[in-house]
Amino acid sequence: MLTGRMYRLELTAAQAAQCQEFADICRAVWNTGLEQRRQYRQRGEWMNYAPQCAELADAKREHKWLRAAPSHVLQQTLKDLDRACQEHGTFKVRWRSKTRWSAAFRFPDAKQVRVERLGRKWGRVKLPKLGWVRFRWSRPLGGEIRSATVSRRGDQWSVSFLVDDQAVTPKKHAMPGTAVGIDRGVKTAAVTSDGTFHDRQFITVGEAVRYRRLQQKLARSRRGSANRRKTITAMGRITNRVTDRRSDFCAHTAHRITAGNALVVLEDLRIKNMSASASGTLTEPGRQVAQKRGLNRAILDKGWHRLELALNNAARYTGTRVVKVNPAYTSMSCHACGHTAPENRDSQAVFRCRACGHQDHADINAAKNIKAAGLAVSACGDLGAGRSVKQEPVSRVTGRIP
Repeated sequence: MLTGRMYRLELTAAQAAQCQEFADICRAVWNTGLEQRRQYRQRGEWMNYAPQCAELADAKREHKWLRAAPSHVLQQTLKDLDRACQEHGTFKVRWRSKTRWSAAFRFPDAKQVRVERLGRKWGRVKLPKLGWVRFRWSRPLGGEIRSATVSRRGDQWSVSFLVDDQAVTPKKHAMPGTAVGIDRGVKTAAVTSDGTFHDRQFITVGEAVRYRRLQQKLARSRRGSANRRKTITAMGRITNRVTDRRSDFCAHTAHRITAGNALVVLEDLRIKNMSASASGTLTEPGRQVAQKRGLNRAILDKGWHRLELALNNAARYTGTRVVKVNPAYTSMSCHACGHTAPENRDSQAVFRCRACGHQDHADINAAKNIKAAGLAVSACGDLGAGRSVKQEPVSRVTGRIP
């Protein structure tokens, strides 16, 4: 099974400058290749990876600055561009900006990557044209290296190894028959149907105050100045710590949930649409823009999509099935009787059914509905026209045969 191992690099000044040069060349190749593809599409023609790779070889003979980066790194950039255009469309793929794009490049040939252990805390890796680079040995590799990706976040460089740990997904979960529903919210990151609340604070009060002051300092700084770059770097250190905490929380939560449940049910949320801006256009201004902005920040802060990715990744090692169901009315339906009405929710946390009087925490009630819907999908397949006509219909809300 393929998995990733990321380590913090300790580069010399020359190596850091060389890595930045590699990233800049890859960015130029990406943007040039994307512009070429768009011009071909406007004429009704196609440009793919193979001819672009051949033209890259000709360009390296003409432009000496392209020779500074390893050839297979530039070829990998064109291959990533080809995959992005196939998946998203040529005109929807984004340019790689010098200021907004996080520098990264990949060494796809594992034969050119050598790793050695130097001690308890340190190791080193030999990369083409970079030579031996030291990194912090924070965890064992645990498998055979397939590729290596060097990336920069803020002022810190890291290396990520794609390794094959020889693990195989179990055909059956260790606890078959167990299931759990997860309700993701803006007050609590995740609430499971068994009544467990999974949440943590990703940014401290002191960090929030300091980040706000840095934002004010950034607004007063002049574009292109050294002080502006220092301010952006200081802001990046805070956001990187927040991102690391969020990733650790999602990975830890996903491991606990998948280890104890053979079936995990999530709402099929369109997170990108839910967190879209409400500012509108010049002709049609948006409504309640400030309230929508606060909701967007809360959704992104809780890491809904990151938790979903972590669950899918952890499920590979436990044999857990991750199912997504329709989120409609899960927060307004009573799990006890199935009565659906907006008045059932007295507040963000209180659920009181107007039909049967059932009371519960609103998030737990929603998680139970999500679990029941997932059990119905598991029992009836995809609930499509092709399912067995002998299968009894199951209520989407209660999970029981009506």
